[in-house]
Amino acid sequence: MSRIIAGAAGGLPLLSVPGTATRPTTDRVKEALFSRLDAYEVIADARVLDLFAGSGSLGVESASRGAKIVDLVESADKAAEVSRSNADLVNKTLKQQTVRVHHLKVETYLDRVTPEDEWDLVLMDPPYPVENESLTMILTALVPHLAEGAVVVLERSSRSQEPDWPSGLERFAEKKYGETKLWFAEPTASVL
Repeated sequence: MSRIIAGAAGGLPLLSVPGTATRPTTDRVKEALFSRLDAYEVIADARVLDLFAGSGSLGVESASRGAKIVDLVESADKAAEVSRSNADLVNKTLKQQTVRVHHLKVETYLDRVTPEDEWDLVLMDPPYPVENESLTMILTALVPHLAEGAVVVLERSSRSQEPDWPSGLERFAEKKYGETKLWFAEPTASVL
């Protein structure tokens, strides 16, 4: 069973998506990821976007740790339903509407954002079959919406090749945890 690791809702158990269609981030990887994000000081009061949210565990962890607004984007019906339940649970614990769920394809969601929409932290955990070309298109759509000092985290299989980072976004770190690899990217100065 997944849980929130730290923050105001720390220890709260989370629902998981039934079946094998989603691949939850392990608590070990989640703990290491958020330790790094805490060190980067990008969570407190952040506007967070969790793409391919699955159960929403990464986004709700951000909310528990002090993010101001968290948007979970998930297209699969069962996963979106679980995301909504976990969001409601965390919002109730935090006594405010911090986490919002968008039951849409990632591309559709990004097509609908306004020029004023901006994020400090973007978490992406796409299904492994998503091709690099699709990831590059999604990353390209994100670039104009990244705040100064923003961090983009992409979680993939450790056997996956590194994505093609679009103009305006560059990788500054990567870390492997068993079968999982995390890439960290930031907007380049010319974009800001």
